[in-house]
Amino acid sequence: MPNTSGGTNSQPPSLEKRLPLALALMILVLIVSQYLFKPVPGPKPVKPINDNSAAKVVEKPAAAPETAAVTQAAPPVGAVQATSGVVTDIDTELYHIVLTNRGAAVTSWVLKKYKDDAGKPLQVINTAAKDVPPPFSIEVTGARLEFDPNAVLYRATPTGDGTGIAYEYSDGKTVIRKSFQFGKNSYLSTVKSEVIQNGTAVPSVLMWRGGFGDQKVHSAVSTEHTVRYDMSSNKLVTKNAKDAKNGPVTDSGNYAFGGLEDNFFAAVGLPEDSGTLEIKTFSDDIRLPGEDKPVPYVGMGLSTGTKNDLSVFVGPKDIDILKQVNPKLTNIINWGFFGVIAKPLFVWLNWTKDHWTFNYGWAIVLVTIIISTALFPLRLSSLKSSRKMQTLQPQIKAINEKYKNIKMSDPRKAEQNQEVMALYKSAGVNPMGGCLPMLIQLPFLYAFYRVLAVAIELRHAPWLWVTDLSSPETLPIHLLPVILVISQFLAQKMTPAAGVDPNQQRMMMFMPLMFGFMFYYLSAGLVLYYLTSNLVGVAQQLIINRFMPAPAPPPPPAGKAPVKKTVKK
Repeated sequence: MPNTSGGTNSQPPSLEKRLPLALALMILVLIVSQYLFKPVPGPKPVKPINDNSAAKVVEKPAAAPETAAVTQAAPPVGAVQATSGVVTDIDTELYHIVLTNRGAAVTSWVLKKYKDDAGKPLQVINTAAKDVPPPFSIEVTGARLEFDPNAVLYRATPTGDGTGIAYEYSDGKTVIRKSFQFGKNSYLSTVKSEVIQNGTAVPSVLMWRGGFGDQKVHSAVSTEHTVRYDMSSNKLVTKNAKDAKNGPVTDSGNYAFGGLEDNFFAAVGLPEDSGTLEIKTFSDDIRLPGEDKPVPYVGMGLSTGTKNDLSVFVGPKDIDILKQVNPKLTNIINWGFFGVIAKPLFVWLNWTKDHWTFNYGWAIVLVTIIISTALFPLRLSSLKSSRKMQTLQPQIKAINEKYKNIKMSDPRKAEQNQEVMALYKSAGVNPMGGCLPMLIQLPFLYAFYRVLAVAIELRHAPWLWVTDLSSPETLPIHLLPVILVISQFLAQKMTPAAGVDPNQQRMMMFMPLMFGFMFYYLSAGLVLYYLTSNLVGVAQQLIINRFMPAPAPPPPPAGKAPVKKTVKK
């Protein structure tokens, strides 16, 4: 029994005199109860498994304060409880999981084949989330309980061939059961739970609070969402912590799956009977080590009604793995608005890396060269349009001189634009032709951005001095953006800018610096793509300038002799 005498010094003397008698009576009751009531048996020891391929399950007493036996009065009739805290380790080739019987929850989930950005085995549970219940804690939504279901000690029983465990708790009125069955060589597990109060099943939610995924990446909280795939609209829907800033948000429907994700990993549940799935989005304020202010992390809850029966995938968003586990899961990869380009682009990069370059960086270079070469006819057409515009410069200059002193708000400014456009039309020139190559390139730029953001195959993929193509460079000075700025200056100097005012040309010289600033903190793979595209453009421009030189200046208009300058003596 804990020593309580230290807290009674300020009490009246009468209470101090009664305290030893009260303690003696309590000790007497405890001694007598040992003979009248037998303690609930603890978990059975797990038999060793000889099969090396099977998961290893190790049960051990929980660390303090769970190691101490819980001394309590006799449990009510029908109660099912553990007398001490016990943790269970489940170890396979793919992951290492630690569960506790306090709340029947998971306290650690490490993916062995993946490293975090600090180079350590990837822990997908946010271990900084100390103030929220651990993953697979339960929230009872259909009844009010007289106890905290996430604080009591459940009776744990190993199941199956050592890769599963069942938990049960009852106070005599309410029974809660949970079971976990993990795959030996699969990222797919089975999780079931139910709550029965006074013989009636009540709804409950299985939760994963306080964030998910690689917490070592830059701005990890911004990459994490709840996610669900709506079968009725064939649409992937995500929400973040901001969506639940005013309280949990609940969505339910015919969802193929629902859960949590970051850019490259997911923890999602698939309802076994393909019925209605409910998903709750939480916002949990977590104070990170070394930070003064808490950060809102996203959390989720899943429910299939009065009995939760879920296949749970916790692993990488790798297309091949997702297909093998469940084809529905491939929909969790969000290829973005230009998915019709991004997805084939990823397949192309993968094939190029596997068969030709054996490195994703060189695969990006080679694929970019092929794309830029395929777009060369558009660049050539754009140049021809620019050459024609150069021959029209005297006429354009004359029109501009004609309307020289007219303000932009003057209606006659529209007449000036009409004359210029009529001149272009008569010469068969498209003034927007020079922008066409850039407009065509934008979908490919966005497609590369999405591939590098969601394709786990490019995560931590190295190239020369770059350690991770999916992230910004780690050097003190990012070299690729610097080289990009230089290549932009070269391309701009070599490309004819017909019809552009000299002042505007000087302003355009700042564009490379703007591009360098924009790309400086983007993924190295995306900068590599745009840099390669620039260098190919410079090489193409050199060839064009050699075989298609700029036209000679046109002669002055007929009837107007050139003005001769006279020198005064």
